[in-house]
Formats: sequence, structure tokens, C-alpha cells
Amino acid sequence: MRPAPFALGAASLALLLPISAHAATVPAAAPAASAAASGAAHATPAAPTFARPGGRYERPVSLALRAERGTTVRYTLDGTTPTRASRAYVTGRPLRITEDTNVTAVAFRGRHASLPVSAGYLVKTAEKPLARLVVMSDVHIGDHKNNDKKYESFFDTIGSVFPEPDAILSNGDMINDNGDGRGADHRIVSEIFRANLKRKGMDDTQVLLSNGNHDASLADIRANYPRDWFPDAGGGYYESKVKGLHLFTVNTETYNSDAAQRAWLKKRLAELTADPAAARTPVLVQGHRPAPRTTMDGQQAANPLLTEDLSAFPQVMYFSGHSHLNINDERSVHQRDFTAVNDGSMSYVEMDHGYQAVTETGLADRFEAPTAQALFVEVYRDRTEIARVNMAADKHDIYTDGKWSANWQPPYASAGTLSGPTWTVRLKGRTPQEIKKGFTYTDARRNTTAPRFTSARPLSVVGRNKGEKALRVAQAKDDQMVHHYRVDIRDKATGAELLSSKVLAEYYFMPRPGSLDVPVPATKRGARYVARVSAVDAYGNASRTASVVFTG
Repeated sequence: MRPAPFALGAASLALLLPISAHAATVPAAAPAASAAASGAAHATPAAPTFARPGGRYERPVSLALRAERGTTVRYTLDGTTPTRASRAYVTGRPLRITEDTNVTAVAFRGRHASLPVSAGYLVKTAEKPLARLVVMSDVHIGDHKNNDKKYESFFDTIGSVFPEPDAILSNGDMINDNGDGRGADHRIVSEIFRANLKRKGMDDTQVLLSNGNHDASLADIRANYPRDWFPDAGGGYYESKVKGLHLFTVNTETYNSDAAQRAWLKKRLAELTADPAAARTPVLVQGHRPAPRTTMDGQQAANPLLTEDLSAFPQVMYFSGHSHLNINDERSVHQRDFTAVNDGSMSYVEMDHGYQAVTETGLADRFEAPTAQALFVEVYRDRTEIARVNMAADKHDIYTDGKWSANWQPPYASAGTLSGPTWTVRLKGRTPQEIKKGFTYTDARRNTTAPRFTSARPLSVVGRNKGEKALRVAQAKDDQMVHHYRVDIRDKATGAELLSSKVLAEYYFMPRPGSLDVPVPATKRGARYVARVSAVDAYGNASRTASVVFTG
């Protein structure tokens, strides 16, 4: 998930404070004014505002913030929530953003802190790409009530990056049919998408759909969308062009058993790549299910024959959804014989199973979060750039009052933030062997840098409600991302286990919390315990172990 995420080329951000033109003449001792000032000093400040919105820019961005008088604004550039120890703004010195960056700011007044505010900035040059595509999947729309406002926000975010994308790929699972006859829900998706395309002026944007396992029947898809959104010839697969680039949509629900589909795809790929002059031109393929031995270590993959058929064509960039696995994780891009990219999900994201998360009710088994993500793909003559963008990544539990729900509604403070650095794919060479040698995101080049604790006291024990305790873990740093923490708490005298867990680092929220409070199970009064914690990245690289001793 290369250099540290969201690294910044320059370093200062101006704080613009409103100044009254009559400040010098205000009497010093008016009781009402003193009371107002006293109240303001004890009030929670409003969040800072950014002078320039997040989005895509073709030159460096000079950024200032506005905040209430009497506050101190502190900021981070690494995706974490600012604390009182974070860097303070320097008045009159705008922050110059020269590369892709998330900026997060908090206003502090005394013991009070505002809500954090974040924005993502993609910094490009004036070079024009051949094509711009938004790749999304797993929208799982079933009604207007829970999705109209949500997709207005999502399309606003799309427009902030690509005001008029050349294509939007919705890569399967547009609805949530589970064999219960909900095929007509495709009409709702069509209505929501068409309304937002019109609202945003995306008149020339192609929409291209693939079939997913929750999409009912192919007949339902054909019946409820414009024909040019799903121009298949009967098998749920088809070929199209986006600004001259070839795009193949495959039906991963039938691929392994569909000899005609396999023959069609291999024949067309062979024809397109036969000319040495086309060796470095990417060929885009979308299919709902991941191909085995590719992204996210092959989790939730299907159709081994698809991997086999694409392996002869290193020009292929295969986009897949289905898993809902988040795109913060660097394993979401993978190269061996071709490039495979995970789309994430527009409804909720998943993490690897087998971990726990800190919730309001304590540690709980969680592998889902109500956040939404998409890819923004720019194809240039010599490279393809893939930006990872959050549609919504505010911190929420997927369970509310004991009920599962991914229907968090806007506004989203995290809309348009970046869920990781941009991936850049280059096709170097004229033969398949030469191109593969130039691949970057391979197993052999997997990251081996371990996270590290940078705080002098990374662990401490703090009180919780009703006399309970929590182990506070100051988030470690990593050149990509910290995935989870191995937490082990034992009785110091007997070695008896009190807690053993792998706790997710909440890297899928934006901003990420600066620390995690891991609930400690009931302790014996007066007993001594030792807590040991190590930080682990997505590849299993682990930090040194930090420890703290405390009394029950």
C-alpha cells in the first residue's frame, strides 16, 4: 500500500484568522464581552476550512486554512489525526503541495479540539492522458432512499477528480440479488446513475457494466440499462473502445466453463498484441471476480483458466471487484504475467479475516467497515497512473445498535481523500519477456521494511468507563501502512494469558486515529501484568516489540 504515503515536497500551511477592524477600540472590561470570551474559551472550536478544495490539479497547490480566532491549528500529512504534538501552522506561509497528499487539520483551543478535516490532492502536470476512467464495483444498490444522496456525494467526488471522465466502469454487483428475484432493482441503479451523469454534465461519459454474482440474470441487466452500457452478444461479455483503447468485459460467472468466451478473448488479445508497435499499449480487461494468484494473495478468487489465458499478454490490465477487499492495501495491485488490480467497493470494504477491531462496545471480530472506494485511472502514452480515492471513509462501525448496516449517509468528511499513493504501471520492452522484467508490483519486489514505533512511550494504560482499563497503543509508522497489532497481555507472575489478539490498525478510515485504546479484560486487584505489542504491515513485516507493566 515505495516512499511513505502522502509525502509532501514543501512544508508550511498558513492559518488565516479573521481580524476585526475595530479590535483596537473595543473596551477592555465590558462584562458581556468578558462572558462571551470566557464561553468561547471553553467551547469546542469549529473545524478549520481549506481555502482550496481537494481534487486533481495540474500544478502545485498553494493551500491556506481558515479557523476561528484564538485557536491553534495543527496538521498531519500522513493520514493520521493531528494531536497537540503535531506540527502547528505558520501564519502567512501557505503549504505548497507538490505531489499527491492528504492534508488533515484540527483546531485546538485549550483542552478542546475540533473535529478533524481532511482533503486529498492529486498533483499532476499539464500533460493530457489518452483516457480517463473511473473503475468501481459492488455498488449494491437496492432503493432510492438510502442511495440518492449517497450517490450525489459520490458523483461530486468523481467530478472533483475527473470533471468528465471518458468512462465509468461498474464492475459487477450493481444490485443485491441473492436468488430472490430482485432483478428489477437494476432499474434503480440506472435511474440513479443517469440522474447524476446529467446533473454533473457528464454527457459524453461511457458507462460499461460487467455481470456479478449478485446481479440476478443477464436478461435483467439488458432490460434495465441503456444498450450501450452492456452491449453483450448473449454471453455477458463484449469488447468496446474508450478513446481508442481496447476494453474487454468478461463474464466471470461463466468464464471457466465457457469455451466460446475463452476462445474469443484469447483470439482478440493475440490479434491486438501481434504488432510489435502495440507491445507497450495497455489492453484493459474488467471482470467481477479476481483471478487466482493475483491481487490480495488470491483471496476470494475464481476462474483459474482466466489467469492462464491472460498470462500470455503482459499488456493486459485486469480490474476486478467482488471481494470488497480495500484498496489501501498494497496487495491490491499485483504483477506476474500481467497486471491485476483490485477495485475495492462502493458499498462497504473488507479486510482479511481473523482480526479484531476496537469498537464502542469493546474488541469485536470485524472484517468489514462502511467505507466506499474507487479507482481513477489515467492512461498516458508511456504509463498508466491509478489513483486510489475514498468516496467515504469516515470512522463508523458496520454495526449500529446490534444491526449490520453500510448505509451511512453524507456529508462525508473524508470524501475525495486518498487511500494510498498512486500506482504507476509502465510497459517497457517489445517482447512479453522484456515487459515482464520491467514489472514493479511483483512478489519478488514485495516490501520488506518493518513498521516502527516512533513514540518514546508507545504503550500506556488508561482508564475507561466504569473503572475499566485500556491499553493505549500509539500508532506505529511504516513506509506503506500498518495493517494490525499483535497484542499479548499476561499475568507477570504466572504467565497466564489475559488477552491475545490481532487488532486492526484502522488504516481504512480517513483520518486514521493517532492511537488505539484496546480494552483490557477484567484484572485481579493488585496483580501485575505485562503487555507486549508489535506492529505488523500487510506483508507480515513486524516491528520490535514494545512492552509496559501495569497493576490491576
